[in-house]
Amino acid sequence: MRLRRLLVLLALVAPATLATAPAASAVIGGSVSTSGPWAVRMLVDGKGECTGTAITREWIISASHCFFEQAEAIADTRIEFHVGHLDQRKGTVVRPVPGSRQGSADADMMLIKVPPMAVTPAKLPATGPVRPGRHVRQYGWGATCQGDENSCQSDVLKQSLLRVLAADDPRCDGFAVPGGTDFCTTSVTGIPAGGDSGGPVMGTGAAAGTLVGVFDTSDRDTMAGAGDVFRQLSWIRRVIG
Repeated sequence: MRLRRLLVLLALVAPATLATAPAASAVIGGSVSTSGPWAVRMLVDGKGECTGTAITREWIISASHCFFEQAEAIADTRIEFHVGHLDQRKGTVVRPVPGSRQGSADADMMLIKVPPMAVTPAKLPATGPVRPGRHVRQYGWGATCQGDENSCQSDVLKQSLLRVLAADDPRCDGFAVPGGTDFCTTSVTGIPAGGDSGGPVMGTGAAAGTLVGVFDTSDRDTMAGAGDVFRQLSWIRRVIG
């Protein structure tokens, strides 16, 4: 079941990945971010592929489907992360500790250990799952257009503002189910897409700086889904110690 879900997400979020794993897309619309010290750019074979979030100085969380090609795991030696800068070209390069990554059995989330990073990690949620009606902010690098997403990559971190919907809202069909591991959002400004996969969905207001979701899919128009971090806290804490 988990492998089948990963294959479905690969088809929806990063169709080009199944061929040669080029850079996928990022925020369409939205705005350039002026902050995001916890945001991490993931590259495969030197090409931008996904996004992640530093949750400690040694652990990154991203989407599991970012680490597979044609249902085969991508080797650690092909992966690097650019950290510590809003312009991915200026970030410090860190690589996975070999054999360290662990995927959730329930959600599209992957934890990856790296050498210590000079970053400010995101906070983990402490007050419960994100609630319908709340605004959240999603961050990522990559394409800023539809169509040939590899032709319009952004080197600087971008963001979109999204509003959380109830999982039983008809618009959430295919993005979340009641009681599931994901929550569903609709665009206020901008929409994430493939290269944002695994990237931070942060709280706003009093929850700013708190990682509430891990982005995993969108329709590149108005709707997006993200894994609910609060529902995976036990797994996260068990892995990172």
